[in-house]
Amino acid sequence: MPVSMQSVMKESGVAFGTSGARGLVSAMTDRVCYVYARSFIQYCEKNYKCDRTIAIAGDLRPSTERILKALVKAGEDSKWNVTYCGRIPSPAIALYGLDKHLPTIMVTGSHIPADRNGIKFNHPNGEITKADEQGIVAEAVEFDEGIFGADGMLKAATALPAVEKSAEEVYVKRYIDFFGENSLNGLTLGVYQHSAVGRDIVVKVLEGLGAVVKPFARSETFIPVDTEAIRPEDEQLARDFTHKDFVDAVLSTDGDSDRPLLADDVGMWLRGDVLGILAAQALGIKRVATPVSCNTSLEKSESFEKIERTRIGSPYVIAGMESLVEGDATVAGYEANGGFLLQTDVTLDGRTLKALPTRDALLPMLAVLYKVRKEMIGVVDLLKKLPRRFTLSDRLKEFPTAISKEKIAEIAEKNLGEKLFGGIAGGKLVSVNTVDGYRMEFDTKDIIHLRPSGNAPELRCYVESDARPRAAELLSASLKLMEGWRK
Repeated sequence: MPVSMQSVMKESGVAFGTSGARGLVSAMTDRVCYVYARSFIQYCEKNYKCDRTIAIAGDLRPSTERILKALVKAGEDSKWNVTYCGRIPSPAIALYGLDKHLPTIMVTGSHIPADRNGIKFNHPNGEITKADEQGIVAEAVEFDEGIFGADGMLKAATALPAVEKSAEEVYVKRYIDFFGENSLNGLTLGVYQHSAVGRDIVVKVLEGLGAVVKPFARSETFIPVDTEAIRPEDEQLARDFTHKDFVDAVLSTDGDSDRPLLADDVGMWLRGDVLGILAAQALGIKRVATPVSCNTSLEKSESFEKIERTRIGSPYVIAGMESLVEGDATVAGYEANGGFLLQTDVTLDGRTLKALPTRDALLPMLAVLYKVRKEMIGVVDLLKKLPRRFTLSDRLKEFPTAISKEKIAEIAEKNLGEKLFGGIAGGKLVSVNTVDGYRMEFDTKDIIHLRPSGNAPELRCYVESDARPRAAELLSASLKLMEGWRK
């Protein structure tokens, strides 16, 4: 009897979030991952014209290899060829799929801790949409349950195929060709490598562009670097590194290298939504889609002819970008975590970069550094040109999603925003946005935004103010209040 995707999701608790399916490693058994992959393959067979080949890749967390082997088995049992592209960034496997017109799967938990993992799907034309997710969930798979033990693990794991190295090579070449081999000559750049899957690729690209590169803090233990909630130890690490080593900037990424971290010459990490604005300006983008949580300097800069504010998550940003495509207008999107999506081709100094409508860490950092080198200025000089608005965000970990949703719904239904947060913001509530979560703007121009994470049991808080210290106060006070909701 066929096994429905819905039943597997319900039994395991592994469900789609804002960017693929995520769950505890203990819940993501070989059987669960196998059914997800088979369902995705069946969905692609019905809805997309493509050869019976799927490409897969993964990040560096401990559970990734086991899950990759389950995907290989799923491909083989679907009578499909499986191309293994190795441990490469999420945008690199997505680019490979777009170039070859193949569906792809990336095994990654992105920034979340190593006790969790995930599976990110791309159909032959790009990232899956929310409608695609519904189609995948509606599938049912017929297979031999005997291949799995009582623990849901394969009795005989399939070996991984030889690595197809062209996926990495094409991704590296994409940026060296676009920006030019000598475009970063004269820059000295630090690369915080930790356990990011693209750690060596970042170095390779920067050196290919002519920069002097100083890698540091490589780790063989997985470190959950979250570009949207930067850990104090990562902030200190960047400051310490720049204090002892002269560099023009420091670069890093999250675990699957689709979200960037860029710091100035004193080790101050840029917020991802600020980096997005600077990158869009550097590339000459005309229209931008970005989530409602992102810095309002975007509008205040008056650099763009049209802006679309969306829900949080790349599928929503992609939908927003698609709505902005018109004539020859260049369109891009970015998220608060810094991931930059290119919806249309873009031309810079006579060289054209093809569209890549999925989160990418390299493009925004390279675009900003290209402008810095060309204008002979520092990263901080670009920051000074933006309207002074500061965003900060953090999250309460291990916060049950059900409680988050219940509390936010209560605040909305009973209009408790001003009562609960008016004292923190020091003013009256003037507007509320419920596009994604509960976003409050006060007459002090302070913004406090609450939202359950779509990827993990976390309650997130985003704040914005005219001064960085004030934003820090807002965030600290809001998190302290929210902590009491656990009870």
